[in-house]
Order: sequence, then C-alpha cells, then structure tokens
Amino acid sequence: VQLQASGGGLVQAGGSLRLSCAASGLTLNYYHIGWFRQAPGKEREGVLCITTSGATTSYADSVKGRFTISRDSAKNTVSLQMNSLEPEDTAVYYCAAHRYYCSRRDQSYNYWGQGTKVTVSS
Repeated sequence: VQLQASGGGLVQAGGSLRLSCAASGLTLNYYHIGWFRQAPGKEREGVLCITTSGATTSYADSVKGRFTISRDSAKNTVSLQMNSLEPEDTAVYYCAAHRYYCSRRDQSYNYWGQGTKVTVSS
C-alpha cells in the first residue's frame, strides 16, 4: 500500500497550486482522506479532510475560503486545490487515509504519503 502526494513546487504569493494524492494497493474511495502539512520548525497540522461520501471538513482556519478538497473516484485520487497562497502556507503537504472517519489527529490515520513540498515566496 502506498500513497503518493504530488503537485508541490515554488509559487509566488497569491498564486495557486493543485496537489494530488494517488494510491497503489488501496482504493481511496473506501477511505476518508486528510491533507496535513508541516511547516519548518512546527508540528504537523490538519488542513482538510474528505469523507467517503464527499463531505469535507476544514481543520485550519487560515485556509478557509482558499483551499478546497475533492475526489476523482474514476482516477482514484484526492486533490487539494490551493488558491491565494500565502508565505505562511509554505510546508510539506501530506495526504493520509483513515478507515473510519475524518480526524485532525494525524496519529489516527492508517496510511500516509511521503509528502510534497510547497514553497510560497513573498
């Protein structure tokens, strides 16, 4: 089982990026998928989560109205669309799969991707 987060890169403040989470050996449709991020020197924090039924939950007030999470069931992927990026969004972004529910507790997730780095320049 492997999750793969991709789509990170360097972007100027105000720009957009779309991250993608893909899986091998796992059908993402059957899992609740969370996006987390870890900025340099900080603890990992939850960003957004999407349930198996498509409901979404935001865990970071700072991203409300700017980030959205969505599924592409046909492609077995979950995306994180990030708009109006700010330097404070600079972090390594991870996707994770949870068998039972969406949670802000990263320790409760069953599978993790390796992370993709997002750098937002001012």
